Amino acid sequence: MPSLFSLLLFLGYPLLQVLGFSTLEWGGLQPGKPVGLQNYQTLLSDSDLRSSLLVTLEFAALTLPLYVALSAFIALEIEGTRLERLVKALMFLPGLLTVGASAVGWYTLFSPDYGLLTTLSNGVLKLPWGDNAFAAVVLVAAFTLWLHLGYGILVFSAGLKSIPAEVLEAARVDGASEGAVRRFIVLPLLRPSLVFLGVVGSLYALQSYTAVFLLTKGGPFGGTRVLGYYLFETAFEKYRLGYAAALSVFVLLLAFSIAALQGRFLSRSV
Repeated sequence: MPSLFSLLLFLGYPLLQVLGFSTLEWGGLQPGKPVGLQNYQTLLSDSDLRSSLLVTLEFAALTLPLYVALSAFIALEIEGTRLERLVKALMFLPGLLTVGASAVGWYTLFSPDYGLLTTLSNGVLKLPWGDNAFAAVVLVAAFTLWLHLGYGILVFSAGLKSIPAEVLEAARVDGASEGAVRRFIVLPLLRPSLVFLGVVGSLYALQSYTAVFLLTKGGPFGGTRVLGYYLFETAFEKYRLGYAAALSVFVLLLAFSIAALQGRFLSRSV
């Protein structure tokens, strides 16, 4: 009961507030004007929302497959080796830093104008993400992978250690190759880890605001304006808090839908 009360107080009540705000035309200072479902109707014709959704999908297409694949590959390769603990510690270390501090460090290294790499090369190495939208998306995707990859490795490693060693040994004794053991035994038994990391990776993509804000400010030319950053712009730069609340509800429903589809797909295909 105490846990349920905390959940309702800190998650349920704010969610109800957001639903209420989404029916208002509200700038934050004056009392809101009730507009019913007008904000949700505006979502259907918002070209900026469509462009930010496309950028988010592009970002997810870059990060999600690599996040799951690299996490599984590294966890499988280091399993049972002498360097397993060291590699896990080094890969998880970036996740212990705050996103803000990590982003400032990356910007200091990779700034196209005065970054460390540009300075050391005397301007010969000109990084393209300052004026190339796709290069900027790649930068944010690489930063996200670097920051969260250690967590994915730990999740897969925990799943690997739960697999009975007798099952793997029996397959090898029967003549199964190492590739066949991984494909037909290990990966199916890692299905819960695959589903979990697929959902987590999708949430990273939908909630990728801080890295975009600190590294690219949504640029260049809106090329990295993901849903999270567009939501921030709408609420705290344009002061359309009612419409931003409707956007929040849209992002929430989108996240639930993607998580449900991924879970259903992986549970059938793995």
